[in-house]
Parts: sequence; C-alpha cells; structure tokens
Amino acid sequence: MNRRHAILALVAAAAAAAVWFGWRAARPPGAHTGPIILISIDTLRADRLPAYGYRQVATPAIDALAADGVVFESAWAHSPMTLPSHASILTGRLPFEHGVRDNMGFTLKAGVPTLASLLAERGFATAGFISAYVLRRETGIASGFAAYDDALPATSPEKATGEVQRDGAQTLAAAEAWLAGRADERWFLFLHLYEPHSPYEPPERFKRFRDPYDGEIAYADEIIGRLVGTLKQRGDYDRSLIVVLSDHGEGLGDHGEMEHGIFLYSETTKVPLVVKLPGGREAGRRVAQPVQHIDLLPTLLEEIGAPVPAELKGRSLVPAVGGAAIPDAGLYAEALYPRYHFGWSELYALTDARYRFIRAPKDELYDIQQDPGERRSVAAERESTRVAMRQALERLMAGASIDAPRPVSSEAQEQLKALGYVAMQSTVSPKTSGDSLPDPKDNVRVLELYRQGLDLVRDNRLAEATKAFQAIVASNPAMADVWGEIAGLLVRQGRLEEALAAYKRLVETAPYDPAALVSVVQVLVELRRLDEAKAQAQLALNLLPAGEARWRATAHKLLMRIALASGDVPGARAEARLGEQEDPTLPLMNLVEGLSNYEAGDFAAALPHFQEALRRSAGRTFEVPDLHFYLGDSLARLERYAEAEPHLIEEVRLFPGSIRARSGLAMLYRVQGRDQDVARTIEAMLRVSPTPESYAMAEKLWTMFGEPARAAAVRAARRSALQEK
Repeated sequence: MNRRHAILALVAAAAAAAVWFGWRAARPPGAHTGPIILISIDTLRADRLPAYGYRQVATPAIDALAADGVVFESAWAHSPMTLPSHASILTGRLPFEHGVRDNMGFTLKAGVPTLASLLAERGFATAGFISAYVLRRETGIASGFAAYDDALPATSPEKATGEVQRDGAQTLAAAEAWLAGRADERWFLFLHLYEPHSPYEPPERFKRFRDPYDGEIAYADEIIGRLVGTLKQRGDYDRSLIVVLSDHGEGLGDHGEMEHGIFLYSETTKVPLVVKLPGGREAGRRVAQPVQHIDLLPTLLEEIGAPVPAELKGRSLVPAVGGAAIPDAGLYAEALYPRYHFGWSELYALTDARYRFIRAPKDELYDIQQDPGERRSVAAERESTRVAMRQALERLMAGASIDAPRPVSSEAQEQLKALGYVAMQSTVSPKTSGDSLPDPKDNVRVLELYRQGLDLVRDNRLAEATKAFQAIVASNPAMADVWGEIAGLLVRQGRLEEALAAYKRLVETAPYDPAALVSVVQVLVELRRLDEAKAQAQLALNLLPAGEARWRATAHKLLMRIALASGDVPGARAEARLGEQEDPTLPLMNLVEGLSNYEAGDFAAALPHFQEALRRSAGRTFEVPDLHFYLGDSLARLERYAEAEPHLIEEVRLFPGSIRARSGLAMLYRVQGRDQDVARTIEAMLRVSPTPESYAMAEKLWTMFGEPARAAAVRAARRSALQEK
C-alpha cells in the first residue's frame, strides 16, 4: 500500500469511527419507553434450537419470537459458568473487569453499575426472578433490582449447590404475580430458567424426546410460551423489547466434557441470542456478524436513549439490528474453573468472524468458517495468525490478574498450619503461570474417569465410586472437586476417619470453600472429638467472611452442639444467639431449648420448641438437619404416631442417609403392626447407607422385634459387605 492509499485508509477509518461514536453518543433519545424483558435459559447450546438449524426438538415459543425479532447467528458468552456469565450480561463488563471468575468464592462488587440499576435511573421498575442457588442475592447479582425473587424450594444442605434449583414454572408464577401489580409500562423483568441445566429431568410429557436435554429445552420453551401468552393478554407483547439468550452451552461429550466449565469450545460458549423489538421492527432479520454478551447492555441503553458508559468495551447492536455493519471486535472468553477446581491451566479464547483462538499451554487455532465444530487445530500451519491473535488477547487482558477466590491471609494460613494442615501445597498460586500447569485437553481421560465416578455414585455403588475418585487424586492431588466427592462418599459409608482426612485435603486444596471448612467440624463432632471440633469451628469462623452468613451460622450451630454435648447449656445458648445474628432464619434458640429437654427425656417440653423451630425455618432453602427427626421422634414417644410419621418421612426425604430417622420410622411402623413397612424401611436403610452403623442398627431392630433369623441375616450380609471392601 502506498503512502496516499494509507492516508486515505486512515481517513476512512477515522470517518467510520466518527460515525460510530457519533451514533453511540448522540443517537436521538426516547425511542423505547415500554417494557424490557430479559429471559436467560441456563446451559442452552445455540445449535440445539430449531432457530439455529436443529430438528430433534420443537420450540414453538422461541421460534415465534425469532420470527417476530432478530436472530444473531454467532453470539458468544465470556464464560462457561453461570455466575460469571450473568455478571457480564448484567454489567456489560468482561469477567476480569467485574471480578467474578467462578460460581464459588466470588461476589459482584458493590457499586458496579448494572443493567437493572441503569434502567432504574431512567424510571424503570426492575425485578428479577431466578431459578438457581448460584444466582442468589448474596452473590451481588441482585444489584439494582428493586425486587429480586430467589426463593427456592426447601432442600437438603447435602445437595450440591449447582443442583439447587426452582422449577421454571414456579419462577414464572412468581414473575407473573409481580406483573399483575404493574399498571405502568416502564418496567424491566429478568427471568432466569435453570432448564436445561443438569440433571436433565424433564416433566413426564417431555420424556418422549430421545435426549432428556432436548426434553428440558422443550419444557423451557413451554414456560416462555406461557410468559408470552401473559404479555399478550396484558397488551404488553407488541410494545415490549424481549431478549432471549443463554449464559453458556453444554459440552454433551463433544470434546470430552459432558457438562461445562472446563473448555471454551463452541458447544459451551456459543449461545442463542434473539431480540424481539417493539412493534415487530426488523422482524425476521438474521445477523451473521459475531456478537457477545457485553454488547447487550449498550444495545438496550441505546434503545431507550440513555447514555452508554464510556468505559464499556461492548458495542451497541442497534446498527446491526437495522442491517448495518458494526465494528469488528475480538470476542473474549475465559475458563478459570480448571485452575480453581482441578489445578490445571486456565483457558482464554479470542474469536472473530474467521478464527477462534484458544490460549493454553498448547495453543489452539480453529478456522470456524471451515471447521465450525473445532475438530482440527490449524495453529501449527497458520503460525502468524496464532501469534497475532495471542498478542491481541494479551493486549486485551493487559493488567488483568487471576483473582483468587477469597484469598487466604497469611495469618489464616498460620492457623491452618497450627491445626495440622499442610501449607496449602496443593493450591495453585494466583502468580503461577497457566502455561506451567497441566493442559486441560491433555486430561480428557481424567474427565471421563470423573464422569464414570459420578455415574457410580448415582447408582449407589459407593465403594466403587470411592476407589475411582481415589485413583484420580493419586495423580491429580489438586483436584478439589474430587476430594469433596471422596469425603462425602466416605461419610455415607461410615468411614469417618478417612472422611476427615479427605475433607482436610479439600481444605488444603480449596481453603476458600466454606463447605469444606464446616464439614471438617461436622465429622469431628460425629467422631466425638469435641475439643478438635471446637478448634476447627473457631478456625472456620476466622476464615469465613461476613458475606457467608449461612456457613458462619452453621459453624455457630456446631459450636452449640459441642457445648450441649459437654453439658454447657449456657455456652450452647450463647452460640445459638450468635448463630441467629448471622442467619435469623436458622432457629437455633428454639433448637437449643428443644434439645436440652429432649436429651433430658422430657419430650412434652421439647415438642413446642421443635414445632416453633420448624415454623421459624419455613422459607429456608436449606432445611435444618435433624429438625424433622427430633419433632417426629418426640411425637412418636408421646404416642402421637399419625403426627409423627410425616416428619420422619420428610427427614428421610431430605437426608436419605439418616439412620436415626429410618430406625425411628421402623419402630413407629412396628408399634402400629405394619410389618411390611418395617421390612421395607430397614432394607432401604441398608441399601442407601451401607455403613457399619446401619448394619448394627438393623440387627438391633430385628432383635428388638423378636426376629432372630432376620437379625442373623443382617450379620451375614454385613460380613459379606466387609469382605467385598
């Protein structure tokens, strides 16, 4: 290119930039004053929708919105994780800018402007309705919403947080109740659906699909159809601006990952994006140019005529909606999950219209026009492109650090060492270069073994699953998630000393994990090592920040139990008060009084305290362990059997491994002469929780019931189980 052409090119580029920034800064205000609805369908791959060419599932509601709106054919997420991705959607900032890098250990900083807060400043009523625990208000994601409904059905605290969810129909019902009170038209509604996130368990009517993932997609579409029907009934549909998207996709085994979080291939980061504009403007248009989550906030602000914060890297898609080109941009994505949870290298990606570059210990480069499934890396043969994209990625990330999930202070590390923990030798330092860590793609076999272990757990093959996970950490000691699986399995098998050692390895690997810290205390309490348990509980309180109210309250609850076990009732009451200050929904004062009377054998006096504790805990996401048992057992001992049975059954539902609840049920059934129910209950106890304690209790029960042959059969089964181990 000669000098004259170069100057002309620069002038043209400057003119284009001037037009762009002029559009962005000076577009006439006041375009849209009606409702804005943002629908996020968690874990939905773009290529599993008919609007993107898939034919194995029917989604009439999304298809209709696509026909009435604009479909972006190449939309990309910045993270394959729910919380970081939604933080980018709602702030218009990349993960290293808003600081939320994983679902666990991070919160959105107070004061960061969000879509909700910016719309509220323009007079919009704002409300969010979410379906998963990972988006609870304590994460900061509720910032800017005047109403934020994160009420989830009561469940066991033993359940993995990623599986704690609300049925999308229930979330929609809460949203529609809010809508029923709106007489104005200037409002913003955020609806989050957790279908089709795993486990894939669609309603019966959608199990006709060969793939249950597709069945959950169909169910999510049905829910969206109901919302659209409500909007039409209210007369809001035509004047509404509706956005349908996903936070990330799902691996489904395409590159060795069944779910999401590890890799950055298109199956987990290419997402649907449909924008239905008021009045059907630009209906039916399809945009091929690559776009990204952080483009959404500038787009919506421009649609309502609001200024766009100058520091945002996203582009308004308003010109693209109208058929014009928008400035090209390298689209950023990151996956820090492998670093935080497995001790492997993190991954970064940069995508443009032609190439997708993945930075790793061994870089990958894909020509996504020729190879959209990213099956063959061309990094070696297109070295100049690889280097150019790596440099562009490094410029984009300049100055960004790898945030540690809730860093552990040197003082806290000294406390950990004093209690016997290794000096965090398994933890990957934030300063450690990713290029020096194992490459996730070299560990696909490990992921497969991990998945097989999880399948064994689902089949209740606990000993086999334990061995499978132990084989993984033998050569991958920094895999925090696997240590957590091992520890939980060992508890379920009654192997408490081994479980304690595994939980301590988990703390060493992930000292920011509140569940790990508290689980060490729980196991020590079960082992009756109360002095150690007390020291560990104090350590947990020192390590847990103020924002972890749930876990801090649990630590105080354990200290309360330790005090009661030591005969220190005033100390137990003091811990109960502290726990309630942390979490007022945890009825520790009622519990401590109820337990004091229960242990003294005064069940009539204990009963009202347990009943009040149950009443006060209504609405909690995580049920209080043993509360239903103590209430049911107190009723049973008072011979109020019909009232006792539902509580014991509920305890078993919430805590399937509860030996005391199952044995209480067996005794209740025996008193009532329900012998078949007795046998069924004892068999279930041994099947679900095949521990020495379960076998001992089963033998004791059959002996008490005058069934020596059955007691002998349990002894024989126990010997056989021990030989198999």
